[in-house]
Amino acid sequence: MICLGNNEVKSRAVVKYSAAPPSSSYALLQEKTDLKLPPANWLRENPQLGTAGTTVLGSSRKSNPFSSFGMAYDFIDCIGDDVDVVSDSENIKKLLKIPYSKSHVSMAVHRVGSTLLLDELDIQELFMRSSQTGDWTWLKEFYQRLIDQKWQRKKKSKEHWNEKAILSKFLYYSINSDGTAVPVPSDTEQAAEEGCGTAAEGPSWPATFSSSTTESEESAIPKEAESSCHVSSVPKEQNLPTLFNEGENSQDLRNDFVRNILWTFEDIHMLVGSNMPIFGGGRYPAVSLRLRDNNKPINVLTGIDYWLDNLMCNVPELVMCFHVNGIVQKYEMIKTEDIPDLENSTFSTRVVKDIAQNILSFLKSNCTKEGHTYWLFKASGSDIVKLYDLTTLCEEAAEEKCQNPFTLPVAVLLYKVASNMILKKSQNRKNYGTIRTLLLNCIKLLDEERHPQIIASAHYMLAELFQLDDVSEDEDGESLRGGGSEDSYSDEEEEEEEEEDESCSYSTSSEPQDDSKAVAIIKSVRELSVPEKYKSTHQIRPNYAFPVSQDKEEKCRLVLSYVLKSLKSVDSSIKKESDLPAADPSTPIPLKYEERSQNGARDVEQEIALLLDRVGPCNEELKVPTRSGMLPGTWQHRMKLQLFLKASKAYYVLSDAATNLLKYGRALRYIKLALQCHDAYCSISGGLHPQVLLFHCQCLSLCGDVQLMLAQNASNRAAYLEEYNYQTKDDQEILHCLHRESSCQAFSMATDLASDPEYQLIISSKCYEAAHDLLTSGVLKDQGQEQLGQVLKRLGNIRNEIGVFYMNQAAAMQAEKQEVHRSVCMAEQELWKKSFSFSCFEKGMQDFNAISDSVNTALLLCNIGRLMRICAQAHCVTTSEHSRGEFSPEEALYYNKAIDYYQRALKSLGCRESHSAVWDSVNWELSTTYFTLATLLQDYAPLSRKAQEQIEREVTETMMKSLRYCDLQTESARQPLYQYRAATIHHRLASMYHSCYRNQVGDESVRKQHRALAEQHYSKAVRLFISLSDAPCEMLRTLLERVAFAEFTMAGQNSSAVKLKTLTGALEIMCETRHAFKLIHKDLLEQQEKVYTKTYNNNNNNNILNTEEVVKLIGVFEPSFSFLLLQLIKLSTASKRKVSGKEEEQVKIYKNVYSRLLRAEKSIPLIQRVFLFMELLDQLKTPTGSDEARSSS
Repeated sequence: MICLGNNEVKSRAVVKYSAAPPSSSYALLQEKTDLKLPPANWLRENPQLGTAGTTVLGSSRKSNPFSSFGMAYDFIDCIGDDVDVVSDSENIKKLLKIPYSKSHVSMAVHRVGSTLLLDELDIQELFMRSSQTGDWTWLKEFYQRLIDQKWQRKKKSKEHWNEKAILSKFLYYSINSDGTAVPVPSDTEQAAEEGCGTAAEGPSWPATFSSSTTESEESAIPKEAESSCHVSSVPKEQNLPTLFNEGENSQDLRNDFVRNILWTFEDIHMLVGSNMPIFGGGRYPAVSLRLRDNNKPINVLTGIDYWLDNLMCNVPELVMCFHVNGIVQKYEMIKTEDIPDLENSTFSTRVVKDIAQNILSFLKSNCTKEGHTYWLFKASGSDIVKLYDLTTLCEEAAEEKCQNPFTLPVAVLLYKVASNMILKKSQNRKNYGTIRTLLLNCIKLLDEERHPQIIASAHYMLAELFQLDDVSEDEDGESLRGGGSEDSYSDEEEEEEEEEDESCSYSTSSEPQDDSKAVAIIKSVRELSVPEKYKSTHQIRPNYAFPVSQDKEEKCRLVLSYVLKSLKSVDSSIKKESDLPAADPSTPIPLKYEERSQNGARDVEQEIALLLDRVGPCNEELKVPTRSGMLPGTWQHRMKLQLFLKASKAYYVLSDAATNLLKYGRALRYIKLALQCHDAYCSISGGLHPQVLLFHCQCLSLCGDVQLMLAQNASNRAAYLEEYNYQTKDDQEILHCLHRESSCQAFSMATDLASDPEYQLIISSKCYEAAHDLLTSGVLKDQGQEQLGQVLKRLGNIRNEIGVFYMNQAAAMQAEKQEVHRSVCMAEQELWKKSFSFSCFEKGMQDFNAISDSVNTALLLCNIGRLMRICAQAHCVTTSEHSRGEFSPEEALYYNKAIDYYQRALKSLGCRESHSAVWDSVNWELSTTYFTLATLLQDYAPLSRKAQEQIEREVTETMMKSLRYCDLQTESARQPLYQYRAATIHHRLASMYHSCYRNQVGDESVRKQHRALAEQHYSKAVRLFISLSDAPCEMLRTLLERVAFAEFTMAGQNSSAVKLKTLTGALEIMCETRHAFKLIHKDLLEQQEKVYTKTYNNNNNNNILNTEEVVKLIGVFEPSFSFLLLQLIKLSTASKRKVSGKEEEQVKIYKNVYSRLLRAEKSIPLIQRVFLFMELLDQLKTPTGSDEARSSS
């Protein structure tokens, strides 16, 4: 950092690059040395001075009109935001001397981001070229009108060239070790001086950019770079096109400065190129060397020139050598900070600072369009500085844009800056708006026929801006929509800029007619010395946010539009078929795919399996041209690989989004296009990179998902078919581009919309299997573990789905068979085998076990259990009368197998806490299977094969096992079902023991045991039925059976008192039926109301009371109730002991209830009969005198 004097001008210089050797001491020439005599080393190459004949203080060469572009290419990281100006140091000095100088200024200005590139625009040389080629004639005519005179080239005077030669010889003397003058032959000197003159007169302007890189140039690309291009296109940070060299070498866009310096002058950051020789050593580590005529005083322009050179190169001191007519007189040492105060050259550094800030502000406020060439012009002797937009003037002149020699360098620079920004992973999201603007302007500048490679690459990079696999897009999108790209603007805003900034102080409309085409004008150069005169409030780069869409389809459509444009550019550059060398007719052409020989799933499996043949070393290359005639290794080949892959990813995302929206027809269409893109990629690729294979596995998995969804929603096939057949124009054109390289038929059967659900399920399974085979191959074995787990889960699921499909078909066939009472047929058995076979349930279990998925393993075991139950039902024996026969051994075998699978499912889950819903489901199915087995064993007892006692024992054991799996404690949706089943089990066991008690003859202890067990199970059954509100008939039946059990017990008793006690207990049980009648009455009322209001729902049959069953139970209830009352009345009145008043009152109640029961009309409506029973049972609630009866007995 240098702060110069009281003016406090801040300057800081950092050398970014230097080709000069370490500074060495200069040779101090002896007094009276004659500089007119050349030294022996004159004009020889020297690293300290650069190429022969070159001096920064007076150059024999013309400045490179593209020098700023050469620096920008080398320091691309600085372009866009970090640096304000990039230019040759000579151009910077010329600008800062404008207010002090009468000489003309002509510079080309370009803007890239917030960086300005300044280059000398030598109008005279340009017009010399125009005279030869006819280009830029419009600018020549415009220039002649501007200066109002005929153009003539001014020649340099002889004195000018003499001064140049003396300066050059002085510098060569200064680097000579002995400092002596060694003359050279006069003819050599003369030739050298003539050479200097011709170099000055010769054109330095490069040839017009006219064509892209030729095939011969492309073939010179190193093989190492070619072989790795399509491999490096996979990782995100390396997937940009290999940067072309089109126009760089051929257009002399080299950075040929001795050193490049990042110079900060006050708040202005500049990247400058300098060739000034710097000497050092001894007491002076860094000095600059100058030669002055002692007869000519140092003026302000020279002082500013010396001062700025030392500031830019961070040189603290200057050594001045004075001469008279080429004879050395003396040396003088001057400090850099003293230069502004030298006699006759005094100037204010603050004024120079103000000039720099004003010029930069003027240029940044008016050079607003990226890609445009601006011309900053000041005529010789004029005080007016004008700025023209040459690009706009060229368009108005109707000349081709390629005739602007800056077009390609600017386009390449825009491309390189955008490419560099994309590669900065930490910043690229916030710079997406800037990148997009740079690329769009790059494309706008170029002619597609001349520069297809740049245009194709730019379109591809535009597509790359949309990261299709970015899951955090919502968070990033928030910042982008909030204006994260404040240094960019849109195409629409460009048009508005021409009419903006009316508040600026630059005059653009009140000038003479010649100035009407100027973008902006500085009326007087003296204004540049006024502090902050041109500090504008103009928004240099209007805020423009990158278009972030939350709609995935819209985002992918943008990507595909850019991919399509890029593909068109590539295809337009490929030679026609007639221009290609013919193939050798004797050499067979290898086919990419085998022909189909079979139909159905086998073809699909065979086609997908061929993909494995492509897995190989990634550096393999094709040896013959592709289908379109494209040569392997060319830029077209590398670009198409990347474009096909990008298109495939876009279609994959579209398919995934459509799947989430349940648009399965659209999803199948998109995944078909994704696989067609992949097929084209394979056709032009010698080998597949692992990352590409991983993505292909994702495509196959998604294709399997879509086919599965289509199979499960077969009823909507018409709508899905309409979605599947629709195609946009872009899709058609992309498909056309794909067909230039491939038939795209490799996965046609896997992506067809079939009408058969079974076929779709098989296709889905084959897609998953193909993905699994890829992931377990040697190439991906270590890279696809995470994806392998997902594919195994999908495989297990699809195999379960196929197994369920066949199982449901078997169940439907069994239902049809039951109507005609046929035995098990071969077709049915075949469906069982398919369902259970190695490709369905059994293989699915292996898939889930491989990823330790206990929940899905349990569900699959549960499905196998259901299949075993279907097999058991199919083996039901029918008699000749078409009635149900005995429970067969085959039924028992399959039910026991089902129980085994359910138990394995529970074991797989471990405990209920692991997954309560699945646990409860398996637990219920296991309880149901035990209950069904016990019920069939009880109802259709195999008495021909087993003893009654053995059957009863097996029924009891099986019922108790079912009861053990009835979860009565846990509150859940199944709790009422468990209660009902438990009540039913107790009822069945009670009925069985009831039957045993009635039929048992002999052993009294066994009869007592059966009686106790019957009482116990009846009691539990009633208690459970009472807790339910929807089983009144079952409760009534159980109570009536219990009453019948009491009546049977009474029949075997002899004592009247014991009989009375038993009858009283039976009546108490009969009174409990009131609760069942109450529920029945409530249901009958609800049904009656529904009939009246016409809201009766025929589909809701589960909650409808079975009135026929009620009528049957009432037919049992009435005689049993009458019998109990009659027997109680008889026994009570026939007793010989004295009857108490309470007992007498109870007998009256019995008689009254019995009388009403006998007189009741049988024809009254059911609801009235039920209500009557409720009233009669209510009357019996008074004490029955049972205590007295018990005491008397």
